[in-house]
Amino acid sequence: MTATRTARERARAELTQEIKDEARRQLAEVGAHGLSLRAVARELGMVSSALYRYFPSRDRLLTDLIVDAYNAIGEAAENADPGEGDPKERWLAIWQGTRDWARAHPHEYALIYGSPIPGYAAPQDTVVPASRVALALVKVLTQTELRAEGDVPPELRAQAETLTKALGLVAGPETVARLLMAWTQLFGAISFDLFGQYVGSVDPADAFFAHSAKRMAEFVGL
Repeated sequence: MTATRTARERARAELTQEIKDEARRQLAEVGAHGLSLRAVARELGMVSSALYRYFPSRDRLLTDLIVDAYNAIGEAAENADPGEGDPKERWLAIWQGTRDWARAHPHEYALIYGSPIPGYAAPQDTVVPASRVALALVKVLTQTELRAEGDVPPELRAQAETLTKALGLVAGPETVARLLMAWTQLFGAISFDLFGQYVGSVDPADAFFAHSAKRMAEFVGL
């Protein structure tokens, strides 16, 4: 009985992966807004009712794809960090690793950092995976003596102090504010590059991205 259940569980996992792989393929063709469970089932030779046993709704499938994408880009950022050595070089490596993943998986990147999907609201399941890149950067900062100084408005100070406790970061509110600015710059630069916003200005954007990464490292106090 145990062996039978294990085989069934393995078969279910394999088919679940096939469904998600086909859904990712369709993302490249029709985008997240056009993703359809019926179309996925048809391409896999399944009836829709059978697919619904794996994903009861389009939103459930989207959530799984979003979580997978966040985890994948987070893993790329974490793996890019050598874990030791010059903090600034580690910061730059994380930035580059994040960008490399995005450029290699543009449709999955668009799913998590592109336009909102009409009618879809991301559940709490996505919060932790979405934090992985930021936490990789925070890890560098927690092992570094930061030099950022300055003051922030009272409302932002309260938000920064709450975030500081949540991240376990020993830093003042100005450093946390700068980290948030750098995080925004990282994904803003990647999005501008992938979505064609740099055409006619800094295209290709390699040099600009590398320069931005260095300046943001200095900005946060590295």
